[in-house]
Amino acid sequence: MANGQWYPPEWPDRIRALASGTLTPAAPRRAATVMLLKDGESGPLVHMLRRRASMAFAGGAYAYPGGGVDPRDDERHVGWAGPTRAWWAKRLGVEETTAQAIVCAAVRETYEEAGVLLAGPAADSVVGDTTGEDWEADRAALVGRELSFAEFLDRRGLVLRSDLLGAWTRWITPEFEPRRYDTWFFVAALPEGQRTRNASTEADRTVWIRPREAAVSYDEGDLLMMPPTIATLRQLIPYATAAEALAAAPERDLTPVLARARLEGDEIVLSWPGHDEFTKHVPNDLPTGGASA
Repeated sequence: MANGQWYPPEWPDRIRALASGTLTPAAPRRAATVMLLKDGESGPLVHMLRRRASMAFAGGAYAYPGGGVDPRDDERHVGWAGPTRAWWAKRLGVEETTAQAIVCAAVRETYEEAGVLLAGPAADSVVGDTTGEDWEADRAALVGRELSFAEFLDRRGLVLRSDLLGAWTRWITPEFEPRRYDTWFFVAALPEGQRTRNASTEADRTVWIRPREAAVSYDEGDLLMMPPTIATLRQLIPYATAAEALAAAPERDLTPVLARARLEGDEIVLSWPGHDEFTKHVPNDLPTGGASA
């Protein structure tokens, strides 16, 4: 039975072009995504959204709230609580300004796409209800990039709660993809008093689901996912509570996972180091445009 691994039919042609030197890899953009957790009766649930089928990239696939870094958040001072920027720089393996921008992206995208804001008026608090018209106006301005996240926090008198995030893993889009991202995955717990909603124009459905249940649905071919999504879901299964997952985050290995494509005889072999389940063997003698998973 086929599983739910997202695999575009154009990949083999692009892999051949990369191998022949006729395809120049695009530079990956910095990005962040958040696995938002809450405790259920039989363990933690994770918030997922389904990308609209009309989306050019991973249409119909289930994913987490996330998106690209806003360069405006590199330099501007941000109200900050929790581990220092220097701590985050060391944890993420980047400069301090870059670390700030990545953490800002994680918090901003969670707010933009799920309506959940990991920020508060003080270092030991979080905002409550964010569903009013004034909040929605600010959220829309963030989505439209009319407002940077640093400016948003300043206007609201809020500090970013970096202590509510845990860096979990890092994946880089394969070199043969036209749109590439260097993505840091984070875990976070749903703050008390807040609730998720489908605030994303890119999603047509959102769910709270047990990681094990989502993984089974993927294995049965019912849920479509990209390799980083199903890989991280499997990694969450052992934890009994959201707090346990967050406590485990500081010890997680953040060595980037980058897909590799190589020619072996008459096959193209596509693999993700450390994740053998995603390996694909594609005949190398198919006509252009005729390859499939």
